[in-house]
Amino acid sequence: MIINSFITVQKYTNMSDFEKRQLEKEFNKFTKKNFEAPRKCKNQDQIRYYVKELSLKMEDFRRKFNYVPEQAYTLLAQYNSLQNKMVFANFQRAYA
Repeated sequence: MIINSFITVQKYTNMSDFEKRQLEKEFNKFTKKNFEAPRKCKNQDQIRYYVKELSLKMEDFRRKFNYVPEQAYTLLAQYNSLQNKMVFANFQRAYA
């Protein structure tokens, strides 16, 4: 007996605006629930953790949907900017 199995892989290269908005809503829910706003972060370890988790979530979206919401890149840039400011401030204190 021959069993033919077909695996259908849906590619999201041509996502509708509605689908993109749904993914953006899902991403916003995730970040509001699991992340603190960058301006409220007080130490580098906290920021490193958020950058790592955000990068994992972005990779998950990229793998599953071939789409990453623009807010993800914006949030990542905010965390990176804050982290760079903290590193520079520590550098200045250490070598002043």
